[in-house]
Amino acid sequence: MLRYHLKHLWFRNQSEEIVFINKYAVQMRAGLMLILPIYMVIVLFTTVLAPTWTVLPNTFVEETFDMTEEWRTIFNVQAHRTAFEYTLPSLVLLYGLFEMLAGMFVKTAYLSPSVHLATFLTRNIRPKWEPLKPKRFAWLIGATLIVSCLMFFNPDSVARFINNVFFMELLPTDRNWMPDFIPMLVGVCFVFMWLEAVFGLCLGCKLHWLLVKMGLFKEHCYNCMNVDFEQKAWIDERKALEADLKKTA
Repeated sequence: MLRYHLKHLWFRNQSEEIVFINKYAVQMRAGLMLILPIYMVIVLFTTVLAPTWTVLPNTFVEETFDMTEEWRTIFNVQAHRTAFEYTLPSLVLLYGLFEMLAGMFVKTAYLSPSVHLATFLTRNIRPKWEPLKPKRFAWLIGATLIVSCLMFFNPDSVARFINNVFFMELLPTDRNWMPDFIPMLVGVCFVFMWLEAVFGLCLGCKLHWLLVKMGLFKEHCYNCMNVDFEQKAWIDERKALEADLKKTA
Protein backbone atom coordinates (compact mmCIF):
# COMPACT_ATOMS: atom_id res chain seq x y z
CA MET A 1 0.00 0.00 0.00
CA LEU A 2 2.78 2.45 0.92
CA ARG A 3 4.69 1.60 -2.26
CA TYR A 4 1.58 2.21 -4.38
CA HIS A 5 0.93 5.47 -2.53
CA LEU A 6 4.44 6.77 -3.14
CA LYS A 7 4.34 5.76 -6.78
CA HIS A 8 0.90 7.05 -7.78
CA LEU A 9 -0.15 9.48 -5.03
CA TRP A 10 -3.50 10.94 -6.18
CA PHE A 11 -2.71 10.56 -9.90
CA ARG A 12 -4.17 7.93 -12.20
CA ASN A 13 -1.03 7.75 -14.32
CA GLN A 14 1.63 10.48 -14.26
CA SER A 15 2.86 9.56 -17.74
CA GLU A 16 -0.47 10.32 -19.44
CA GLU A 17 -0.58 13.21 -21.88
CA ILE A 18 -3.51 14.67 -19.90
CA VAL A 19 -2.97 14.03 -16.20
CA PHE A 20 -5.96 12.92 -14.09
CA ILE A 21 -6.28 13.16 -10.32
CA ASN A 22 -8.63 11.61 -7.76
CA LYS A 23 -11.59 13.94 -7.18
CA TYR A 24 -12.25 12.56 -3.70
CA ALA A 25 -8.68 13.19 -2.60
CA VAL A 26 -8.93 16.75 -3.91
CA GLN A 27 -12.17 17.23 -2.00
CA MET A 28 -10.59 15.84 1.17
CA ARG A 29 -7.60 18.14 0.74
CA ALA A 30 -9.90 21.15 0.47
CA GLY A 31 -11.48 20.14 3.77
CA LEU A 32 -8.07 19.85 5.43
CA MET A 33 -6.94 23.20 4.03
CA LEU A 34 -10.15 24.87 5.20
CA ILE A 35 -8.48 25.52 8.56
CA LEU A 36 -6.23 28.14 6.93
CA PRO A 37 -8.96 30.58 5.78
CA ILE A 38 -10.82 29.99 9.07
CA TYR A 39 -7.72 31.12 10.96
CA MET A 40 -7.31 34.12 8.64
CA VAL A 41 -10.96 35.12 9.16
CA ILE A 42 -10.27 35.16 12.92
CA VAL A 43 -7.20 37.32 12.29
CA LEU A 44 -9.28 39.61 10.11
CA PHE A 45 -11.89 40.25 12.82
CA THR A 46 -9.33 40.64 15.61
CA THR A 47 -6.97 43.01 13.76
CA VAL A 48 -8.08 44.69 10.55
CA LEU A 49 -11.73 45.08 11.60
CA ALA A 50 -10.89 45.67 15.27
CA PRO A 51 -10.57 49.18 16.81
CA THR A 52 -7.32 50.85 15.76
CA TRP A 53 -7.06 52.94 18.91
CA THR A 54 -6.71 51.73 22.52
CA VAL A 55 -7.74 54.04 25.38
CA LEU A 56 -5.21 54.08 28.22
CA PRO A 57 -6.59 52.64 31.49
CA ASN A 58 -7.31 54.91 34.48
CA THR A 59 -7.35 58.06 32.35
CA PHE A 60 -9.72 60.98 32.56
CA VAL A 61 -12.34 61.32 29.82
CA GLU A 62 -13.31 64.92 29.07
CA GLU A 63 -16.42 65.91 27.14
CA THR A 64 -15.80 68.68 24.58
CA PHE A 65 -19.49 69.53 24.07
CA ASP A 66 -18.85 69.32 20.32
CA MET A 67 -20.69 67.07 17.90
CA THR A 68 -19.72 65.23 14.74
CA GLU A 69 -21.71 65.48 11.53
CA GLU A 70 -23.48 62.28 12.63
CA TRP A 71 -24.52 64.01 15.89
CA ARG A 72 -22.14 62.04 18.05
CA THR A 73 -20.50 63.62 21.09
CA ILE A 74 -16.73 64.20 20.92
CA PHE A 75 -14.59 63.33 23.95
CA ASN A 76 -10.93 63.98 24.74
CA VAL A 77 -9.12 60.85 25.89
CA GLN A 78 -5.59 59.55 26.16
CA ALA A 79 -5.18 56.76 23.66
CA HIS A 80 -2.56 55.12 21.48
CA ARG A 81 -2.78 53.45 18.10
CA THR A 82 -3.07 49.68 18.40
CA ALA A 83 -0.12 47.79 16.91
CA PHE A 84 -0.72 44.36 15.40
CA GLU A 85 1.84 41.64 14.75
CA TYR A 86 1.35 39.90 11.41
CA THR A 87 4.32 37.51 11.48
CA LEU A 88 2.30 34.38 12.25
CA PRO A 89 -0.54 35.20 9.78
CA SER A 90 2.09 35.85 7.12
CA LEU A 91 3.69 32.46 7.78
CA VAL A 92 0.27 30.79 7.56
CA LEU A 93 -0.37 32.55 4.24
CA LEU A 94 3.06 31.50 2.94
CA TYR A 95 2.28 27.87 3.78
CA GLY A 96 -1.08 28.18 2.02
CA LEU A 97 0.69 29.62 -1.02
CA PHE A 98 3.14 26.71 -1.00
CA GLU A 99 0.25 24.22 -0.91
CA MET A 100 -1.53 25.93 -3.80
CA LEU A 101 1.58 25.97 -5.98
CA ALA A 102 2.74 22.46 -5.01
CA GLY A 103 -0.51 20.83 -6.11
CA MET A 104 -0.31 22.26 -9.62
CA PHE A 105 2.38 19.90 -10.92
CA VAL A 106 3.10 16.18 -10.70
CA LYS A 107 6.59 16.39 -9.20
CA THR A 108 5.87 19.16 -6.70
CA ALA A 109 2.70 17.42 -5.48
CA TYR A 110 4.92 14.92 -3.66
CA LEU A 111 6.23 17.82 -1.53
CA SER A 112 2.74 18.70 -0.25
CA PRO A 113 1.83 17.21 3.16
CA SER A 114 -1.87 17.85 2.52
CA VAL A 115 -1.80 15.88 -0.76
CA HIS A 116 -0.22 12.87 0.98
CA LEU A 117 -2.68 13.04 3.88
CA ALA A 118 -5.73 13.47 1.63
CA THR A 119 -4.62 10.56 -0.56
CA PHE A 120 -4.11 8.35 2.50
CA LEU A 121 -7.49 9.22 4.00
CA THR A 122 -9.31 8.39 0.75
CA ARG A 123 -7.33 5.21 0.02
CA ASN A 124 -10.35 2.93 0.59
CA ILE A 125 -12.71 4.94 -1.63
CA ARG A 126 -12.95 4.05 -5.30
CA PRO A 127 -11.28 6.94 -7.17
CA LYS A 128 -13.21 9.24 -9.44
CA TRP A 129 -10.87 10.74 -12.00
CA GLU A 130 -10.91 14.31 -13.25
CA PRO A 131 -8.35 16.31 -15.25
CA LEU A 132 -5.69 18.26 -13.38
CA LYS A 133 -5.72 21.30 -15.66
CA PRO A 134 -8.97 22.94 -14.43
CA LYS A 135 -7.88 22.30 -10.84
CA ARG A 136 -4.55 23.92 -11.61
CA PHE A 137 -6.39 27.01 -12.81
CA ALA A 138 -8.50 27.07 -9.64
CA TRP A 139 -5.41 26.79 -7.43
CA LEU A 140 -3.78 29.58 -9.41
CA ILE A 141 -6.71 31.82 -8.47
CA GLY A 142 -6.23 30.80 -4.84
CA ALA A 143 -2.51 31.57 -5.03
CA THR A 144 -3.28 35.02 -6.45
CA LEU A 145 -5.67 35.77 -3.58
CA ILE A 146 -3.08 34.64 -1.04
CA VAL A 147 -0.36 36.81 -2.59
CA SER A 148 -2.71 39.81 -2.42
CA CYS A 149 -3.33 39.19 1.30
CA LEU A 150 0.40 38.77 1.92
CA MET A 151 1.05 42.13 0.30
CA PHE A 152 -1.68 43.73 2.41
CA PHE A 153 -0.20 42.43 5.68
CA ASN A 154 3.37 43.37 4.65
CA PRO A 155 3.03 46.57 2.57
CA ASP A 156 6.29 48.16 3.76
CA SER A 157 8.40 45.09 2.93
CA VAL A 158 6.82 44.78 -0.53
CA ALA A 159 7.23 48.52 -1.17
CA ARG A 160 10.91 48.48 -0.20
CA PHE A 161 11.55 45.45 -2.42
CA ILE A 162 9.86 47.02 -5.46
CA ASN A 163 11.57 50.38 -4.87
CA ASN A 164 14.97 48.68 -4.65
CA VAL A 165 14.35 46.71 -7.84
CA PHE A 166 13.44 49.79 -9.88
CA PHE A 167 15.81 52.18 -8.02
CA MET A 168 13.02 54.70 -7.38
CA GLU A 169 10.27 55.28 -4.84
CA LEU A 170 7.27 53.84 -6.63
CA LEU A 171 5.38 52.83 -3.49
CA PRO A 172 5.19 54.50 -0.05
CA THR A 173 6.73 52.71 2.93
CA ASP A 174 5.02 54.73 5.68
CA ARG A 175 1.42 53.63 5.01
CA ASN A 176 -0.60 50.74 3.65
CA TRP A 177 -0.97 51.41 -0.07
CA MET A 178 -3.06 48.24 -0.67
CA PRO A 179 -6.86 48.69 -1.12
CA ASP A 180 -8.94 48.25 2.03
CA PHE A 181 -11.03 45.45 0.52
CA ILE A 182 -8.06 43.06 0.14
CA PRO A 183 -8.54 41.33 3.55
CA MET A 184 -12.07 40.42 2.47
CA LEU A 185 -10.46 38.06 -0.08
CA VAL A 186 -9.92 35.73 2.87
CA GLY A 187 -13.69 35.24 2.88
CA VAL A 188 -13.61 34.44 -0.83
CA CYS A 189 -10.97 31.75 -0.19
CA PHE A 190 -13.11 30.34 2.60
CA VAL A 191 -16.19 30.11 0.35
CA PHE A 192 -14.21 28.47 -2.49
CA MET A 193 -12.69 25.83 -0.19
CA TRP A 194 -15.95 25.22 1.67
CA LEU A 195 -17.87 24.56 -1.55
CA GLU A 196 -15.13 22.21 -2.74
CA ALA A 197 -14.91 20.34 0.58
CA VAL A 198 -18.65 20.02 1.30
CA PHE A 199 -20.27 19.82 -2.14
CA GLY A 200 -17.34 18.97 -4.41
CA LEU A 201 -18.11 22.16 -6.35
CA CYS A 202 -15.02 23.84 -7.80
CA LEU A 203 -15.86 27.39 -8.84
CA GLY A 204 -12.40 27.85 -10.33
CA CYS A 205 -13.01 24.83 -12.56
CA LYS A 206 -16.35 26.32 -13.65
CA LEU A 207 -14.56 29.54 -14.57
CA HIS A 208 -12.00 27.52 -16.52
CA TRP A 209 -14.88 25.82 -18.38
CA LEU A 210 -16.38 29.24 -19.18
CA LEU A 211 -13.09 30.60 -20.51
CA VAL A 212 -12.69 27.54 -22.74
CA LYS A 213 -16.22 28.05 -24.06
CA MET A 214 -15.34 31.68 -24.81
CA GLY A 215 -12.25 30.56 -26.70
CA LEU A 216 -9.78 32.26 -24.36
CA PHE A 217 -8.21 28.88 -23.55
CA LYS A 218 -7.30 26.83 -26.62
CA GLU A 219 -6.41 23.53 -24.95
CA HIS A 220 -8.87 20.66 -24.66
CA CYS A 221 -11.21 20.76 -21.68
CA TYR A 222 -12.66 17.34 -20.88
CA ASN A 223 -15.19 18.88 -18.51
CA CYS A 224 -16.50 20.99 -21.42
CA MET A 225 -17.06 17.90 -23.53
CA ASN A 226 -18.83 16.01 -20.69
CA VAL A 227 -16.50 13.02 -21.09
CA ASP A 228 -17.01 10.07 -18.77
CA PHE A 229 -13.47 9.76 -17.41
CA GLU A 230 -13.88 6.22 -16.11
CA GLN A 231 -15.29 5.03 -19.41
CA LYS A 232 -12.49 6.81 -21.25
CA ALA A 233 -9.90 5.06 -19.05
CA TRP A 234 -11.53 1.69 -19.81
CA ILE A 235 -11.49 2.44 -23.56
CA ASP A 236 -7.83 3.48 -23.41
CA GLU A 237 -6.90 0.27 -21.58
CA ARG A 238 -8.84 -1.81 -24.10
CA LYS A 239 -7.09 -0.12 -27.04
CA ALA A 240 -3.71 -0.69 -25.41
CA LEU A 241 -4.56 -4.37 -24.85
CA GLU A 242 -5.69 -4.80 -28.48
CA ALA A 243 -2.47 -3.15 -29.65
CA ASP A 244 -0.41 -5.60 -27.57
CA LEU A 245 -2.36 -8.55 -28.95
CA LYS A 246 -1.70 -7.40 -32.51
CA LYS A 247 2.02 -7.12 -31.82
CA THR A 248 2.18 -10.66 -30.39
CA ALA A 249 0.04 -12.14 -33.18
